[in-house]
Amino acid sequence: MPTPPGSPAADTPEAPTAPVGPPAERTGRADRPEPPAGLAGRLRLPKHARRVWLTVHVACSVGWLGLTAGVLALGIAGRFSDNPDTVRAAYLAQEIFADWLLIPISLLSLLSGVLLSLGTTWGLLRYRWVATKFWLTLAATLASIFALRAFIHDAAGQVAAGTVPPDGRAPHVLVIAPSVALAIYLTATVLSVVKPWGMTKRGKRLAAEARAARVNRAAGAAPGR
Repeated sequence: MPTPPGSPAADTPEAPTAPVGPPAERTGRADRPEPPAGLAGRLRLPKHARRVWLTVHVACSVGWLGLTAGVLALGIAGRFSDNPDTVRAAYLAQEIFADWLLIPISLLSLLSGVLLSLGTTWGLLRYRWVATKFWLTLAATLASIFALRAFIHDAAGQVAAGTVPPDGRAPHVLVIAPSVALAIYLTATVLSVVKPWGMTKRGKRLAAEARAARVNRAAGAAPGR
């Protein structure tokens, strides 16, 4: 859902964890909407496992945000510097980041966020802000792995072979693509803090089913039944 960025305070026993995406923010209990009781997913993470995966998610999400900012800085240096050595170093450094860090960090951020969503009462598709973070993070992950890395490899190959464009710089795409990715991660951060829009149709249906089940259980346990 790098969703850079949002987890509610998961250090309490039953606090739900915000999923998917880079970096996580914490808010006070009175400042965030709580999911209705009875909406726990099929996969219910115990407290210790939830904390472990929350740590992984936050570390990867923040790392993804920082990595994207670094790639953007290198893209700007390579595109606008007048020093050929700076241009060469910028694109070769981008290639190292893309090959060694981009794939593991983006995948771990996405997968840990999905796991936390499914293992808490927030769910993956029960709230609009959670679902939006998930789709944004999934799109950013796929674009980073299959598109951004290809652009970076092309630019690094050109400077390594000495066949850079006539102006000595690679296209603007290595500035535009990281800028878009950074905007996505910051949007995910805002969603984690604000938690707008309420429940999806699926979430409302599950909440109604949970309420009906509680009513039925209470009626069955009533005296004289």
